Amino acid sequence: MTLLRFVTRAVPAAKSRSGSTWIPAFAGVTSFRKRHGAAGTVTPAQAGIQWFRRSPLMQRTQQFLASIIRVRPAQVALFSLLCLTLLLPAPVHAERLKDIATIAGMRNNVLLGYGLVVGLNGTGDQTTQTPFTTQSFRNMMREFGVVIPENANFQLKNVAAVTVHATLPPFIKPGQTIDITVSSIGNAKSLRGGSLLMTPLKGADGQVYALAQGELVVGGFGAEGADGSRVTVNTPAAGRIPSGAIVEREPPNAFMDSGSLVFNLKRADFTTAKRVADAINDLLGPNVASALDAMSIHVTAPRDSNQRVAYMSVLENLEVKPGEAPAQVIINSRTGTIVVGNNVTVEPVAVTHGSLVVTVSENVQVSQPNALAGGATVVTPQSAITIEEENNRMFKIDRAVTLDEIVRAVNQVGAAPGDLMAIIEALKQAGALNADVVVI
Repeated sequence: MTLLRFVTRAVPAAKSRSGSTWIPAFAGVTSFRKRHGAAGTVTPAQAGIQWFRRSPLMQRTQQFLASIIRVRPAQVALFSLLCLTLLLPAPVHAERLKDIATIAGMRNNVLLGYGLVVGLNGTGDQTTQTPFTTQSFRNMMREFGVVIPENANFQLKNVAAVTVHATLPPFIKPGQTIDITVSSIGNAKSLRGGSLLMTPLKGADGQVYALAQGELVVGGFGAEGADGSRVTVNTPAAGRIPSGAIVEREPPNAFMDSGSLVFNLKRADFTTAKRVADAINDLLGPNVASALDAMSIHVTAPRDSNQRVAYMSVLENLEVKPGEAPAQVIINSRTGTIVVGNNVTVEPVAVTHGSLVVTVSENVQVSQPNALAGGATVVTPQSAITIEEENNRMFKIDRAVTLDEIVRAVNQVGAAPGDLMAIIEALKQAGALNADVVVI
């Protein structure tokens, strides 16, 4: 395998008509590995890329863009980079960088608020048991100049105290809307048909970032009979309001704070971090990216906002083959679900598993005395206990190095999910299972 690299050529600094100095840029920025053919040979596709880069058409295109559109050489180089990357073949079984990593500083922010839902059909809070609902109602009426006497006792069956929470995405601007979720915190039976009054949503810093209000969409419902019987489907005490909050403040972000970016992998892996750094360096040149640890990759980036957006557009679509996940067997003891990873291997071992069935049956015997006897009739319980153990054979499991072989070996034993959990734990203790057992 030979490495064919197009030598990056720095565009010398030049001055625009306004006198400002243009920053140096790279004209030909790409590299790739030749995976087929004899060492030292060039495939037709690779020869075509070299010809395209050196062709007079490419040079005239760059000169045309620089003279007509008056773009800087750095932007012309970026356009050339985009054209060349379209000609490169995508790696096999690769993932886009945007799917396996996030950018430090670009994060969601949670919002929380407290408000009142009104207009319920008698399914609101029982105010004698939820005094905060009455207090909130008094405070709201006082804001509108209505003073309720302190000794007034009233039942607000059509009002419910609720919490409102939402997620504020990065880069959202004031005036845009977000979805919100409304949940009852009192003893309201249902929020169906209710309307949320204006509720401020605050962030972790105590600042108001959005205002929520609107009609609720409740998926659950319930019905109750006069004899106390009740039927409930889903959860009628919670609902959502699509586009129910208007953003009033832009969340802070650190996207333009420095001359570099940090990609954080969604799953820490040294192999993936190295492959991401290598792929970026192969595309943009050496020392552009460096892996900080198994999670983070540091990448230099331009400070100009327009160039940084185009720069990120190239990087987030860069395809990288992630490293293989560690060998694990995931067991959900509540549902009996067992998931076996691809890299799990089993050493040669003999397995037998017999189920022990204990049956306890209760019978009631009535003991009655004779006709002229002075005794009393009594009820005596009789318990019958039987134990049955299955005589299962012992199976030999040969060394299994693929997932298909492990599945065939498990099916040969014929154990139920509950018994299979015990077998997996025993294999791990015996050292025959080369994987981590994770119980969730």
